[in-house]
Amino acid sequence: MNPRLSKLAAVIVLALAPLVGGCGYNTIQAADEGVKAAWAEVGNQYQRRADLVPNLVATVKGAADFERETLEAVIAARAKATSIQATPELVNDPVAFKRFEEAQGELSSALSRLLVTVEKYPDLKANQNFRDLQAQLEGTENRIAVARKRYIDAVAQYNTMVRSFPTNLTARFLLGLGVRPTFEARAGSDQPPEVKF
Repeated sequence: MNPRLSKLAAVIVLALAPLVGGCGYNTIQAADEGVKAAWAEVGNQYQRRADLVPNLVATVKGAADFERETLEAVIAARAKATSIQATPELVNDPVAFKRFEEAQGELSSALSRLLVTVEKYPDLKANQNFRDLQAQLEGTENRIAVARKRYIDAVAQYNTMVRSFPTNLTARFLLGLGVRPTFEARAGSDQPPEVKF
């Protein structure tokens, strides 16, 4: 190769290097992987909760005269929640994401109603299996909250990147990426629950 052309090529590469480094390609890829990892943990924790529900329902069924409709609501909500798989592709589809979030919310509500109803059954509250399952469920709910928070943080970082100049150009035109949906507060969650005795 001509030495002059080699020098010209080197100068061009050096001149373009800052532009390529500023495009954010690698940073966007890292943020995308962060979102995927955070989402996988959310799915893992929701699956953990879904796996606890059959044992909880079986334990509660053993209580005499326990409200059948409460149990049926939990079973139906679990079936709906587990019918929507928490795949990595779900975070790219706002409509599917919303359906997933709603189904998980319905299961949370059904489980809350179940645990409130249990208060009427002292024998069930004294059952060691029930207490163990309740403790596991409470721990899982806390893990879900932490996983959701981490996902929200990862999505916020990613969305900022794909909407900011010049990385938005790389995200949109080079990678075909856009903003990702995130969890939203459920309607009425700003109001404290009403407790009646």
